Amino acid sequence: MPPVKYKVAGGEFLVRDLPLDVVFTPEERTEEHKMIGDTARQYITREIHPNRKRIESGDYAFVASKMKEAGELGLLAHSIPERFGGLGLDKMSKGIVGEALGSGGGYSVAHSNHTCIATLPITYFGSEEQKRNYLPKLASGEYIGAYCLTEPEAGSDALAAKTTAVMNEEKSHYLLNGTKIYITNASFSDTFIVYAKVDGKDFTAFIVEKDFPGLSIGPEEEKMGIKGSSTCSVVMEDCEVPVENVLGEIGKGHLIALNVLNLGRFNLGFAALGAAKQALQLAVQHTSERKQFGRAISAFPATKEKLARMAGDIFASESLLYRTAGHIESALGYLDEAAEPSETARAMNEHKMEAAICKVAGSETLDAVVDEALQLHGGAGFIKEYPIEQMYRDARINRIFEGTNEINRLLIAGSFLKSAEKERTSFQSILEQAEYSLKNRGYMRSTGELGDAEEAVALYRDLFLVTAGSAVRKYGKSLSENQEIMMALADLAMELYRTQSVVWRVKKSLQRQHKDASWQKKLVYLIVEDANLRIQSSVIFLLSDLLEGEERVHTLRNVSGLLSVYHWPDSIQRNREIAEALNEFRQYPN
Repeated sequence: MPPVKYKVAGGEFLVRDLPLDVVFTPEERTEEHKMIGDTARQYITREIHPNRKRIESGDYAFVASKMKEAGELGLLAHSIPERFGGLGLDKMSKGIVGEALGSGGGYSVAHSNHTCIATLPITYFGSEEQKRNYLPKLASGEYIGAYCLTEPEAGSDALAAKTTAVMNEEKSHYLLNGTKIYITNASFSDTFIVYAKVDGKDFTAFIVEKDFPGLSIGPEEEKMGIKGSSTCSVVMEDCEVPVENVLGEIGKGHLIALNVLNLGRFNLGFAALGAAKQALQLAVQHTSERKQFGRAISAFPATKEKLARMAGDIFASESLLYRTAGHIESALGYLDEAAEPSETARAMNEHKMEAAICKVAGSETLDAVVDEALQLHGGAGFIKEYPIEQMYRDARINRIFEGTNEINRLLIAGSFLKSAEKERTSFQSILEQAEYSLKNRGYMRSTGELGDAEEAVALYRDLFLVTAGSAVRKYGKSLSENQEIMMALADLAMELYRTQSVVWRVKKSLQRQHKDASWQKKLVYLIVEDANLRIQSSVIFLLSDLLEGEERVHTLRNVSGLLSVYHWPDSIQRNREIAEALNEFRQYPN
């Protein structure tokens, strides 16, 4: 089968402009999107937030009961086809539900784990019989799922797993032996997606049920955060798994494991976004109510600066997440249920770079926002009575989940470089165009509203391409071993995707005269300006290593000069106005 031509190719944003109509924005949510989002928000507000302390105490039976209730409302079924008891909704809906439930701490982790990496392997790679047997139960909450990949000696290097699967003499069952660690939902799950090597060599996925002989659950881990989610080891000692429970093909488990993680990263970004919005809301409410020196803390300029930057980080993360949801839907939405596993895997893998950006940007945005929100609470933020204390602890795991942010940065840069190597001729032409553009100010071609912000984004892309080209010239095939360079290139790519997403989103809002367009326009300049400083730091770090002598000195001076144009004189007043609007909203506007 020839490769599918997707509406937007993965990583395409790094080399060319895209038409606005392929960029999905939150303002384009349908009534169906809004309805499922409202249902999820009402559920988390009514059933989870009031029970925060009970969930935090580790009452996992209660968490499991709440997940079953969520199943009755359809909140576990959004990504499961209708004929298997699901709702069959698009990837935008998946993200919207993940965001709406993101502020539920350990409950949110349990819920998202179930609906994503514990269910999607069967949804996309299961046989007809496996789908009929398991998906209706996973959709309704009758069954809760878990995902078993990590081992004591296999974390980021998942394919180094030691768990084995050997067929019994009767050829009716595989006997699995090994231990999986840090397994979310382990204590109350009914199904486990387990990866093992058949005969010690062929990496393969299995559907394992909790009552299969030879499976046992270890004690609960004592965690720093997300205490409301069960985390245990899963131990298999000659665990008997029927041969019909092999998921996908023998030796093709990597197609499932690595590609499902792409959707897990995308999903994690949305969950982090929901938590960040909740943290900002808590900060806005506390600073509006708490008074010092005779006035509300929210009235002080230093507070306004913090609130504005928190809003900017959230707006940028939200913009790139919804954009990615549209891209992933364009790749996966066309698939029918009879698609070949290789075609499914290719579609799930198409936007792996963007999914990794969602994970890194979402988790680091949450960390930044929750840290400032706690700071704005002052001493109260350190007291367990206040929800922000728990949110601060819960946030930290997200930079480790679904592949560490360091691994994801290497994936982002590595994906681009593999594509450049494959399309060497076209990459060379694109690189030459970027070099010419930098020398001749070719990026200064935008006009109209937001034209200067668009110019800045075009400059950021030229700088990324020229810097990446310099890295390839210096290091060649050994570039992947120079992880400092790779991660700095990833940072540049992420800043480009982030600022592009913001500018294109607000261009659409201005064209449609959206009610929040004026506020959004202020956020564009805050975000582009902040990105400018980070881009300058990364480019100088990279070119200081990649260039030598007079060329190095001249180029570094030139880069600083080019970027300095895209700072605006009204930034302090602009940020105050952003914060004042937030205080009027009393929360981040949805």
